[in-house]
Amino acid sequence: MAVQLDEGHAIFLGPGEGESIPGEHRDFVVKAERGQFEVIEFSCDPEFGPVDPHIHPDKFDSFYILEGELEFTIGDEIVRATAGSFVAAPPGILHGFRNPGPDRARFLNVHAPSDGFIERVRRDARREED
Repeated sequence: MAVQLDEGHAIFLGPGEGESIPGEHRDFVVKAERGQFEVIEFSCDPEFGPVDPHIHPDKFDSFYILEGELEFTIGDEIVRATAGSFVAAPPGILHGFRNPGPDRARFLNVHAPSDGFIERVRRDARREED
């Protein structure tokens, strides 16, 4: 049972619950969207991306790998992250990722504070439908 009350209340979502935003070679399930943070359960095939290295000037972009494997670019380094790994890129740090395959990867992606990432994903999904 999904429960998301107003800004001053708790959020409880069970497995598989949340707003689904499908896309090509990836699926997003929005778990939380608040001014302080956004949490997305993100699944992607090896054909997705890569997400090119980029910098956020004023937010943390973090990843907790649930299943599969991702390859991250962090600054000048490339690291592999398997299930149970956590990666956090603070503001100003170059980062990007890809799924090296052969399997699908599933991870939590947390943006703090929120910068409207989820809303941009929604807009892109609507454009793909048109």
